[in-house]
Amino acid sequence: MQQVKVAVVTGAGSGVGQAAAVTLYRNGYAVVAAGRREAALQDTVAQMSAAWNGPAGDAPGKLAVSTDVSSQASVRALFTAAREAYGRVDLLFNNAGIGAPAVPLEDLELADWQRVVDTNLTGSFLCTQEAVRIMKAQDPRGGRIINNGSISAHVPRPNSVAYTATKHSITGLTKATALDGRNVEITCGQIDIGNAGTPMTARMADGVRQPNGTTMVEPTMDVQHVADAVLYMANLPLDTNVPFLTVMANKMPYIGRG
Repeated sequence: MQQVKVAVVTGAGSGVGQAAAVTLYRNGYAVVAAGRREAALQDTVAQMSAAWNGPAGDAPGKLAVSTDVSSQASVRALFTAAREAYGRVDLLFNNAGIGAPAVPLEDLELADWQRVVDTNLTGSFLCTQEAVRIMKAQDPRGGRIINNGSISAHVPRPNSVAYTATKHSITGLTKATALDGRNVEITCGQIDIGNAGTPMTARMADGVRQPNGTTMVEPTMDVQHVADAVLYMANLPLDTNVPFLTVMANKMPYIGRG
Protein backbone atom coordinates (compact mmCIF):
# COMPACT_ATOMS: atom_id res chain seq x y z
CA MET A 1 0.00 0.00 0.00
CA GLN A 2 1.31 3.45 -0.93
CA GLN A 3 2.48 5.49 2.06
CA VAL A 4 0.40 8.58 2.84
CA LYS A 5 2.46 11.75 2.52
CA VAL A 6 2.47 14.13 5.48
CA ALA A 7 2.36 17.90 5.02
CA VAL A 8 2.96 20.65 7.58
CA VAL A 9 1.36 23.96 6.57
CA THR A 10 2.04 27.13 8.56
CA GLY A 11 -0.33 30.07 8.52
CA ALA A 12 -3.05 27.52 7.82
CA GLY A 13 -5.89 29.37 9.54
CA SER A 14 -6.82 31.59 6.60
CA GLY A 15 -6.02 32.68 3.08
CA VAL A 16 -3.33 30.90 1.09
CA GLY A 17 -2.41 28.57 3.95
CA GLN A 18 -5.97 27.43 4.47
CA ALA A 19 -6.55 26.88 0.75
CA ALA A 20 -3.31 24.91 0.45
CA ALA A 21 -4.08 22.77 3.50
CA VAL A 22 -7.55 21.90 2.22
CA THR A 23 -6.28 21.14 -1.29
CA LEU A 24 -3.44 18.94 -0.05
CA TYR A 25 -5.85 17.04 2.18
CA ARG A 26 -8.39 16.57 -0.59
CA ASN A 27 -5.58 15.07 -2.67
CA GLY A 28 -4.57 12.51 -0.08
CA TYR A 29 -2.04 14.25 2.17
CA ALA A 30 -2.22 13.94 5.93
CA VAL A 31 -2.10 17.61 6.97
CA VAL A 32 -0.77 19.25 10.09
CA ALA A 33 -2.30 22.73 10.11
CA ALA A 34 -0.30 25.26 12.13
CA GLY A 35 -1.25 28.80 13.10
CA ARG A 36 -1.65 31.17 16.00
CA ARG A 37 -5.47 31.15 16.20
CA GLU A 38 -7.02 27.92 17.41
CA ALA A 39 -10.53 28.79 16.22
CA ALA A 40 -9.26 29.53 12.71
CA LEU A 41 -7.35 26.25 12.62
CA GLN A 42 -10.47 24.35 13.62
CA ASP A 43 -12.28 26.02 10.72
CA THR A 44 -9.54 24.76 8.41
CA VAL A 45 -9.89 21.25 9.83
CA ALA A 46 -13.64 21.39 9.23
CA GLN A 47 -13.07 22.48 5.64
CA MET A 48 -10.63 19.62 5.14
CA SER A 49 -13.21 17.15 6.40
CA ALA A 50 -15.83 18.57 4.04
CA ALA A 51 -13.43 18.48 1.09
CA TRP A 52 -12.66 14.75 1.32
CA ASN A 53 -14.71 12.88 -1.29
CA GLY A 54 -13.21 9.41 -0.99
CA PRO A 55 -14.25 6.52 1.26
CA ALA A 56 -14.42 7.64 4.88
CA GLY A 57 -12.07 4.85 5.93
CA ASP A 58 -9.42 6.09 3.50
CA ALA A 59 -9.44 9.71 4.70
CA PRO A 60 -5.92 10.91 5.57
CA GLY A 61 -5.13 12.25 9.01
CA LYS A 62 -5.57 15.87 9.98
CA LEU A 63 -4.20 17.72 12.97
CA ALA A 64 -4.37 21.34 14.16
CA VAL A 65 -1.45 22.62 16.22
CA SER A 66 -1.52 26.12 17.68
CA THR A 67 1.92 27.50 16.82
CA ASP A 68 3.91 30.72 17.07
CA VAL A 69 6.55 30.27 14.38
CA SER A 70 8.72 33.00 15.90
CA SER A 71 9.25 30.78 18.97
CA GLN A 72 11.75 27.94 18.68
CA ALA A 73 10.02 26.00 21.44
CA SER A 74 6.65 26.34 19.71
CA VAL A 75 8.08 25.24 16.35
CA ARG A 76 9.77 22.24 17.95
CA ALA A 77 6.47 21.28 19.58
CA LEU A 78 4.76 21.50 16.16
CA PHE A 79 7.17 19.12 14.49
CA THR A 80 7.22 16.79 17.47
CA ALA A 81 3.43 16.58 17.20
CA ALA A 82 3.64 15.89 13.46
CA ARG A 83 6.22 13.13 13.91
CA GLU A 84 4.39 11.53 16.83
CA ALA A 85 1.08 11.56 14.94
CA TYR A 86 2.31 10.37 11.54
CA GLY A 87 5.90 9.20 11.89
CA ARG A 88 7.39 11.48 9.24
CA VAL A 89 7.16 14.80 7.38
CA ASP A 90 7.19 14.81 3.58
CA LEU A 91 6.26 18.43 2.91
CA LEU A 92 6.63 21.76 4.68
CA PHE A 93 4.83 24.79 3.28
CA ASN A 94 6.40 27.82 4.97
CA ASN A 95 3.48 30.18 4.53
CA ALA A 96 3.06 32.10 7.81
CA GLY A 97 3.74 35.79 7.41
CA ILE A 98 2.73 39.24 8.60
CA GLY A 99 3.26 42.85 7.55
CA ALA A 100 4.07 46.08 9.35
CA PRO A 101 2.29 49.44 9.37
CA ALA A 102 2.60 51.19 6.00
CA VAL A 103 4.65 54.15 7.21
CA PRO A 104 7.73 55.89 5.81
CA LEU A 105 10.88 53.85 6.35
CA GLU A 106 12.31 56.30 8.87
CA ASP A 107 9.15 56.15 10.98
CA LEU A 108 8.91 52.37 11.31
CA GLU A 109 9.24 51.32 14.94
CA LEU A 110 11.99 48.84 15.71
CA ALA A 111 9.45 46.59 17.46
CA ASP A 112 7.35 46.43 14.28
CA TRP A 113 10.44 45.63 12.19
CA GLN A 114 11.50 42.90 14.60
CA ARG A 115 8.04 41.37 14.73
CA VAL A 116 7.99 40.96 10.94
CA VAL A 117 11.54 39.57 10.84
CA ASP A 118 10.77 37.13 13.66
CA THR A 119 7.68 35.78 11.93
CA ASN A 120 8.47 35.89 8.22
CA LEU A 121 12.18 35.09 8.21
CA THR A 122 13.16 33.54 11.52
CA GLY A 123 9.92 31.55 11.60
CA SER A 124 10.60 30.09 8.16
CA PHE A 125 14.15 29.25 9.18
CA LEU A 126 13.06 27.54 12.41
CA CYS A 127 10.46 25.46 10.58
CA THR A 128 12.96 24.58 7.87
CA GLN A 129 15.50 23.51 10.47
CA GLU A 130 13.07 21.15 12.20
CA ALA A 131 11.75 19.76 8.91
CA VAL A 132 15.26 19.06 7.64
CA ARG A 133 16.17 17.21 10.82
CA ILE A 134 13.18 14.92 10.42
CA MET A 135 13.54 14.50 6.65
CA LYS A 136 17.19 13.51 6.90
CA ALA A 137 16.50 10.89 9.57
CA GLN A 138 13.30 9.29 8.27
CA ASP A 139 13.01 6.22 6.06
CA PRO A 140 12.59 6.68 3.18
CA ARG A 141 14.78 9.74 3.51
CA GLY A 142 13.98 13.18 2.13
CA GLY A 143 11.13 15.58 1.57
CA ARG A 144 10.14 18.90 0.06
CA ILE A 145 10.03 22.44 1.43
CA ILE A 146 8.03 25.18 -0.30
CA ASN A 147 8.50 28.78 0.83
CA ASN A 148 5.95 31.53 0.26
CA GLY A 149 8.11 34.28 -1.16
CA SER A 150 5.52 36.73 -2.52
CA ILE A 151 5.84 39.22 -5.36
CA SER A 152 7.59 41.33 -2.72
CA ALA A 153 10.54 38.94 -2.99
CA HIS A 154 11.14 40.69 -6.33
CA VAL A 155 9.84 44.27 -6.04
CA PRO A 156 8.49 46.32 -3.12
CA ARG A 157 5.34 48.25 -2.56
CA PRO A 158 5.68 51.76 -1.12
CA ASN A 159 6.32 51.87 2.64
CA SER A 160 6.90 48.13 3.00
CA VAL A 161 10.54 47.89 4.03
CA ALA A 162 10.13 45.18 6.68
CA TYR A 163 7.92 42.89 4.60
CA THR A 164 10.01 43.39 1.47
CA ALA A 165 13.32 42.79 3.25
CA THR A 166 12.09 39.55 4.79
CA LYS A 167 10.64 38.29 1.51
CA HIS A 168 13.90 39.02 -0.32
CA SER A 169 15.60 37.08 2.46
CA ILE A 170 13.24 34.15 1.90
CA THR A 171 14.78 33.86 -1.57
CA GLY A 172 18.19 33.41 0.04
CA LEU A 173 16.77 30.85 2.45
CA THR A 174 15.23 28.98 -0.47
CA LYS A 175 18.48 28.85 -2.43
CA ALA A 176 20.59 27.83 0.57
CA THR A 177 18.12 25.14 1.63
CA ALA A 178 17.94 23.76 -1.91
CA LEU A 179 21.72 23.54 -2.08
CA ASP A 180 22.22 22.06 1.39
CA GLY A 181 19.42 19.55 0.86
CA ARG A 182 20.54 18.40 -2.55
CA ASN A 183 22.56 15.40 -1.37
CA VAL A 184 20.03 14.21 1.21
CA GLU A 185 16.94 14.08 -1.03
CA ILE A 186 15.48 17.34 0.28
CA THR A 187 14.21 19.82 -2.30
CA CYS A 188 13.30 23.44 -1.68
CA GLY A 189 11.35 25.76 -3.94
CA GLN A 190 9.59 29.09 -3.66
CA ILE A 191 6.16 30.23 -4.78
CA ASP A 192 5.78 33.97 -5.36
CA ILE A 193 2.12 34.98 -5.19
CA GLY A 194 0.56 38.14 -6.55
CA ASN A 195 -2.88 39.37 -5.48
CA ALA A 196 -4.61 36.15 -4.51
CA GLY A 197 -8.15 36.80 -3.33
CA THR A 198 -7.83 36.42 0.45
CA PRO A 199 -8.73 38.53 3.50
CA MET A 200 -5.25 40.09 3.18
CA THR A 201 -6.07 41.50 -0.26
CA ALA A 202 -9.65 42.58 0.51
CA ARG A 203 -8.39 46.14 1.00
CA MET A 204 -7.49 46.26 -2.70
CA ALA A 205 -11.16 46.77 -3.49
CA ASP A 206 -10.73 50.31 -2.10
CA GLY A 207 -7.53 50.96 -4.03
CA VAL A 208 -3.83 50.43 -3.34
CA ARG A 209 -1.14 53.08 -3.29
CA GLN A 210 1.17 52.94 -6.31
CA PRO A 211 4.83 54.00 -6.56
CA ASN A 212 3.85 57.17 -8.45
CA GLY A 213 1.66 58.29 -5.56
CA THR A 214 -1.68 57.43 -7.15
CA THR A 215 -4.18 54.93 -5.81
CA MET A 216 -5.70 52.23 -8.00
CA VAL A 217 -7.92 49.20 -7.58
CA GLU A 218 -5.83 46.11 -8.36
CA PRO A 219 -7.23 42.88 -9.81
CA THR A 220 -7.10 39.70 -7.74
CA MET A 221 -7.32 36.00 -8.63
CA ASP A 222 -8.97 33.00 -7.04
CA VAL A 223 -6.77 31.69 -4.22
CA GLN A 224 -7.50 28.14 -5.43
CA HIS A 225 -5.06 28.71 -8.30
CA VAL A 226 -2.33 29.24 -5.71
CA ALA A 227 -3.30 26.09 -3.83
CA ASP A 228 -3.22 24.13 -7.09
CA ALA A 229 0.28 25.45 -7.81
CA VAL A 230 1.45 24.37 -4.34
CA LEU A 231 -0.04 20.93 -4.99
CA TYR A 232 1.79 20.71 -8.32
CA MET A 233 5.13 21.48 -6.67
CA ALA A 234 4.39 19.11 -3.79
CA ASN A 235 3.57 16.19 -6.07
CA LEU A 236 6.84 16.28 -7.99
CA PRO A 237 9.29 13.41 -7.38
CA LEU A 238 12.31 14.31 -5.28
CA ASP A 239 14.63 14.16 -8.28
CA THR A 240 12.75 17.18 -9.68
CA ASN A 241 12.44 20.69 -8.30
CA VAL A 242 10.79 23.98 -9.20
CA PRO A 243 13.13 26.51 -7.56
CA PHE A 244 10.85 29.49 -8.28
CA LEU A 245 7.26 29.74 -9.48
CA THR A 246 5.27 32.96 -9.83
CA VAL A 247 1.47 32.87 -9.92
CA MET A 248 -0.36 36.18 -10.09
CA ALA A 249 -3.48 38.01 -11.16
CA ASN A 250 -2.76 38.64 -14.84
CA LYS A 251 -3.72 42.32 -14.86
CA MET A 252 -2.06 43.36 -11.61
CA PRO A 253 0.62 46.02 -12.15
CA TYR A 254 3.59 43.89 -11.01
CA ILE A 255 5.20 43.49 -14.44
CA GLY A 256 5.02 47.24 -14.92
CA ARG A 257 5.97 48.43 -11.44
CA GLY A 258 8.53 51.19 -11.38
